[in-house]
Amino acid sequence: MAFDGPRSIPLLERIDKSKHVFLEPSKKIHEGGDVQAFLTSKAYRDIMTFLLQLNRAMFPRRKDNDSTLTWPLQSLDVEFSEPVRRLQLLLSKLVGFIDEVPPDSGPRRFGNISFRRWYQIVTDRAPELLDEAISSEVLYTGDSASDTPTARTELTAYFLGSFGSSQRLDYGTGHELSFLAFLGCIWKLNGFPQADAGVEERGIVLGVIEPYLELVRRLITTYTLEPAGSHGVWGLDDHSFIPYILGSAQYSPAIAESDDTPVEGSLPDAPSPNSVVKALVVERERKTNIYFSAIGFIYDVKKGPFWEHSPLLFDISGIKAGWGKINKGMIKMYNAEVLSKFPVVQHFPMGSLFSWDQDPNAVAPAPTAHSISQPQQPNTSVTPSPEARSVGTRAPWANTPQPNTALPGPTAAPWATARNPNPNPASATQLPVRTSLPDTSRNPPGPMTPTRAPWAQPQSNDSSAATQPTRAPWANPP
Repeated sequence: MAFDGPRSIPLLERIDKSKHVFLEPSKKIHEGGDVQAFLTSKAYRDIMTFLLQLNRAMFPRRKDNDSTLTWPLQSLDVEFSEPVRRLQLLLSKLVGFIDEVPPDSGPRRFGNISFRRWYQIVTDRAPELLDEAISSEVLYTGDSASDTPTARTELTAYFLGSFGSSQRLDYGTGHELSFLAFLGCIWKLNGFPQADAGVEERGIVLGVIEPYLELVRRLITTYTLEPAGSHGVWGLDDHSFIPYILGSAQYSPAIAESDDTPVEGSLPDAPSPNSVVKALVVERERKTNIYFSAIGFIYDVKKGPFWEHSPLLFDISGIKAGWGKINKGMIKMYNAEVLSKFPVVQHFPMGSLFSWDQDPNAVAPAPTAHSISQPQQPNTSVTPSPEARSVGTRAPWANTPQPNTALPGPTAAPWATARNPNPNPASATQLPVRTSLPDTSRNPPGPMTPTRAPWAQPQSNDSSAATQPTRAPWANPP
């Protein structure tokens, strides 16, 4: 199944618990080839369905009197249901656990080991936390004396996978994916009330997902958690992805409930995408918009020109077709950079609610440069040749490229127009940035050249073309 920003979407299907057989979520993705199987699974279908459902709910709505309803953070037009409020209380308790476990003051090279104590507290108290946050009808504990998996079994697996790794002391998009699955499980189990289109979804985004992101940001800064599976300077963000999808939807054109989801344009009073380089605009917009809330966190923890430490977000800020196109592109990029990447999805467990079973309507995705390069299980039955043995031990990614062989670069925002990384060096270096927190960007030592992706080199031998920005073939001329 391929998702490239469909204009109309189905809703995530709810299940009949009385006829459902629950399973202990387990690891299914062991090697690169399993990622292709995952992309045709029911789990992949349901993850994307739920994400697109939440995404569409955040688009502004056009009313009959030509007025427009928007859904900013702290919106008074969004009423939170009881399940949403109970989840909010759960997240506030997790924040309180941080106060119980201050960071260790000893020397360290990577993440703070106190995070392991915080995580252990959450693990130990998970049964009572879930009992308080989710109704017994949803947890469906069944026979407490039986070892048969229940809904609680599956919910617990995704809940505990949502806050980072206590072993690696890191957090990334795979943990964010686990929280999305946790909410998706509750939806499937009828844990959220049925309401008019988008009403409950907006409550989930503004009442649960944004507070979750705030909790995660506090965990990152308190315990200096490492980025998990980060692409470094070529990644979209060190830790998160979903806020850029939902936040760009907030600024996209207003729609009626019967309209297709727009793929270009912006809300008339939305800030320009290139405002991400203006610290004062970021500080203002982060209070009401999920996208700028994520950008604001980058300003909190990183120093230097925005184009230097966040080149992909800088390139995306040059999109001329508006927030609608950015939203569509973010969904495509999430599919490519999160759900299609072995380092991320290998840790995502699957049970009955997010199932490894094949989606009968799925179409096998065409092999890509990324899927071909995914790690595979070694074939131990093959004896290496004397020539190969003489080369010595080499990492599989360290093979010397053959002349004239094009190497695939990492998936950037293929829909983003490449921009001059520093059109005005003087102004770029004078942007005010927050300095209340230490710089956690792990830039390589030494001066950094203007950041351009290796795949963004001009494709023409014309010397004049070498100075032109690289454009994706589907990007409309400005």
